[in-house]
Amino acid sequence: MTVDTKQEEARTEPVIVVGAGLSGLATALGVALHGRPAIVLEASELVGGAAAYSGGQGWCGANHVAAREGINDDLSTTERYVRAIAHEHPEVLDEQALLRWLNTSPLAVKHWEDVGAIRWTVIPGLADYHNEADGALDAGRYLTNEVIDGSVLGEWRERLRVSPYFPIGTTYRDMLLKGRRASYVEDSEEDTTIADHAGVPAFGQAGGREHHHRQAAGGDPLTFGTGVVACFLARLLKEDLVEIRLSHRVMELLRDDGGRVVGARAEGPQGPVELRGPVVLATSTYDWDPELVREFLGLDPEDFGSVAPESLRGDGIRLAASVGGAIAKIPATSVPILPGWKSQVGTGYGYGPEFAMPHSMIVDRTGRRYCNDSYWVDIVAKTLDRDDRHLPFFLIWDDRHRQKYGLAATPPGGEYPEGWVVSEPTLRELGEALGIDGEQLELTAARFSEHAARGEDPDFGRGTVTYVNRFAGDPQNQPNPVLGEISRPPFHGLRLKFVGTGIGSSGVRIDGDGHVLDDAGAAIPGLYAVGSVAALTTMGSGYNSGFALGRGITLAYLVSGELGGASTP
Repeated sequence: MTVDTKQEEARTEPVIVVGAGLSGLATALGVALHGRPAIVLEASELVGGAAAYSGGQGWCGANHVAAREGINDDLSTTERYVRAIAHEHPEVLDEQALLRWLNTSPLAVKHWEDVGAIRWTVIPGLADYHNEADGALDAGRYLTNEVIDGSVLGEWRERLRVSPYFPIGTTYRDMLLKGRRASYVEDSEEDTTIADHAGVPAFGQAGGREHHHRQAAGGDPLTFGTGVVACFLARLLKEDLVEIRLSHRVMELLRDDGGRVVGARAEGPQGPVELRGPVVLATSTYDWDPELVREFLGLDPEDFGSVAPESLRGDGIRLAASVGGAIAKIPATSVPILPGWKSQVGTGYGYGPEFAMPHSMIVDRTGRRYCNDSYWVDIVAKTLDRDDRHLPFFLIWDDRHRQKYGLAATPPGGEYPEGWVVSEPTLRELGEALGIDGEQLELTAARFSEHAARGEDPDFGRGTVTYVNRFAGDPQNQPNPVLGEISRPPFHGLRLKFVGTGIGSSGVRIDGDGHVLDDAGAAIPGLYAVGSVAALTTMGSGYNSGFALGRGITLAYLVSGELGGASTP
């Protein structure tokens, strides 16, 4: 038997994709487009994973969509930006993977559009996170889908995760005009249909929901992460070479005598199933595994929750480790987690832009501010600083915030559920009730309010991050969309938690082409990883919204091409 014949026979063996999130679906689609069968094994009863719950932002420098819309960018400027935001921990940055991602990402983005998996559009007016960094762009690098009608999914529409965190059917253009919180509230007030996909059927909490736009628009428009996943799923369903098996949790990787990964064993509804073929891990991250959360973030359950699907239990990380795969750790201060809270109903968690809205601030138990408390990047970095941690931390707001914005499932002007927040007539009493220095809390609020009235924060720069101002603040609030005095009683507060979103940063170590590496840096034959199960060594300690999704579809492009026998781009 010739080498070519062996290779041809190998390509008839199915590729086993573990996880039906965006990266997994894209990998399976890519494999099928190259003529090779793929079997997707998904632990839960729904497809979409963490990506379906997200904002659906894919970040890509020098992309063809921006060029199509008249926005100038180039790869050298893009590289300068990523390096500028990743400089603090150069030891965790993989140079080869960085350059592979930056140079291949524009090709991948165009490829997925060319094959009909998605029609991209630039998110208007959305600036790079770090507007002060060299190479930052005011708009053009964030991509999302043009609206897709969910009816094209047929029976799979009911198996698609629907985000409870974004007003599905609304576009980014609408949201940027009205403000993110206003879009949430409008959607919540008009919606009368609740579908429980994840156990907590409440707006702004961990759980799924259908949105009013389905009825109002006379169709089923899908946007944000749900829409991006729907686009890829719709294209995938046209391929006969792909099979998706739901409720199949992979428990073990199979190896031959030489150490090559040759298949996987899963637990399905009818019992164990063994499948043979190369394996691609696409299980996302570790949000619902307390041991891994403690190992990677140093956080206990009292300070951590997650809005990601509960199927994100670190399976891919443990599977890779079981066959000698190396695990890479990114500093906790660089992980994209958000300030959030325990759900108002059920057992889930929630987050939203309310911490960045006017008339609010974040303090530690001393009653002092310590960070730009409208900007999660700075909140995480300062709160979890190894030498100066600020746990526990608290959100403090006045009654104007309650009247104008509400919080989580509580609409503007609504009453918070009993026992969910602490409310007191004075800041001093609020501090004492929360276990905060009440006298210092009064002083902190007075200084904050004095400057907020002028739209300034000389202490920590709240209101200076363009991305936050445009995406998270109140565009109607002047002179600054994220600043307002904290002076109108009663005053309210709650202890915050950090909330994971399915992007854990630490994870399986891979090279720039998605091969899983062992501790010596050698590729483990037959094993690949795409999406957030793979550590973000590609961009090291730097992070920008959209990096994870953008890298995920790039890795899917590379891995599916290799497994499908395509030449390396």
